[in-house]
Amino acid sequence: MNLADALATFDKVAVNLEKLEVVWNRAQPHIPTGPSFGTVPEYLTLARNWDDLLLGLPRIDGWTITGGIPDLAELGRMFLDYSEIGELPTYAWELSAQPSEDLAKYRHLLDRARRRVIASRLTELSDQVTGLITEIIASLPTMAEWDEAPPGPRIRVYTPQVGEIEECLVELERLLGQTVERAGRWGALHRHLRFGEVHDWHEIATVDWPSVQLDIDAAKVGEVDPIPVPDVDLGDIGKAELTGHATTILNWTAINPEGFERLLFDLFNRLDGYQNVQLLMNTNAPDRGRDISLERVVSDSSGTIRTERVIVQAKHYTSKPVGAVDVQSSLASLSTWEPPVIRFLVIATSNAFSADAVQVIEKHNENGKQPQIEMWPASKLELLLSQRPNLAIMHGLRS
Repeated sequence: MNLADALATFDKVAVNLEKLEVVWNRAQPHIPTGPSFGTVPEYLTLARNWDDLLLGLPRIDGWTITGGIPDLAELGRMFLDYSEIGELPTYAWELSAQPSEDLAKYRHLLDRARRRVIASRLTELSDQVTGLITEIIASLPTMAEWDEAPPGPRIRVYTPQVGEIEECLVELERLLGQTVERAGRWGALHRHLRFGEVHDWHEIATVDWPSVQLDIDAAKVGEVDPIPVPDVDLGDIGKAELTGHATTILNWTAINPEGFERLLFDLFNRLDGYQNVQLLMNTNAPDRGRDISLERVVSDSSGTIRTERVIVQAKHYTSKPVGAVDVQSSLASLSTWEPPVIRFLVIATSNAFSADAVQVIEKHNENGKQPQIEMWPASKLELLLSQRPNLAIMHGLRS
């Protein structure tokens, strides 16, 4: 089955599930909460509708809803029996709640199965749009250049890449469907695409698209989806005589540059003393990288608290260290994010810093130039992640 047919199947099942939920919502007011007799004609019709709609719910991982909604007469007599023997009507309550529990379980399984289907294609499309936006921005003047230029006619930027982006977004919306909450700037993204002037594209690159990517990333894996683990008894492991030693070394090749940026974003969100962490997209930077903007909270013994703006640049290097040229490029890109003023630049890398890079940074800092530069090599990140092993696991850095 191809992806289009799979999505069509999921959508049809979702419609059937919604119809079942409507039937149950209409039936619930008729469910007795105590002894009762007889039934209601409308409820009988709803019970038949329920049974018919169950045929539209295929199995998911071997399970589907098979039971009908409760029989009113039977349920009423059950409440009466419990009342006569003076016991709580536990089973009657369970029977009354069973359709709600079944519907909730099926929706959970349906959403989880759909995420599995769309995950890889979401990644492909997201990477494709990021590359296309980068190509478009590279051909445009910077916002500073645009602001300084004399006013001219309003012209929409339209290149073959724009058409590709529009096609990708349509497919992304199709993949996400109704199962994903749109917390990002989807409306602003489509509006800026429609106008498509120079400033619109800079807004897309730096604000709209990064916010939409967060929704796309969230759609790939649910918050409650488990990390695969070996089929072992943890008690047996604890009793065994273990060999070797613990290591902090991480498999940095297991993630791509975007994954490294996302890792840093999640890490700073969990570090004490940082707030307002935001993923940005610095398409004017020489390396076309994405930056992270945040505030460092500083307090002293007098109780005074201040915040300092920090920009983090991610350098996902697996085969070379960060060099002096990389440092200069990072500094050159900072004007994109001012104002407000930037007090610190953190250069975080999955590798190390070359001797030349260290010399440039130390000289820069010793001369009191702003912003001050902090080096976060792989060794520092590995230490921080050893204290937060869940992050290393979540991002696939440790198997």
